[in-house]
Amino acid sequence: MSTPLAVLEAEILSLPADERSRLLDRLIASLDNDPEIQEAWIQEAARRAAEIDSGEAKLIPGEQVLEELRSRLK
Repeated sequence: MSTPLAVLEAEILSLPADERSRLLDRLIASLDNDPEIQEAWIQEAARRAAEIDSGEAKLIPGEQVLEELRSRLK
């Protein structure tokens, strides 16, 4: 017998944030099992790494990006 969704949702929402986060990661991972999609992400990561290694990609420090975003949102 399965647990009704509303009951399950209430139980999950009562968990501490770190446990909800871990559960969310596992649920998302369970949906990401399409080999074609995984292969496409592997190829994209390799392409981006090659751009970085070759100097083609312009890297911007994270703190600089956040500062620019904060200034735009003011």
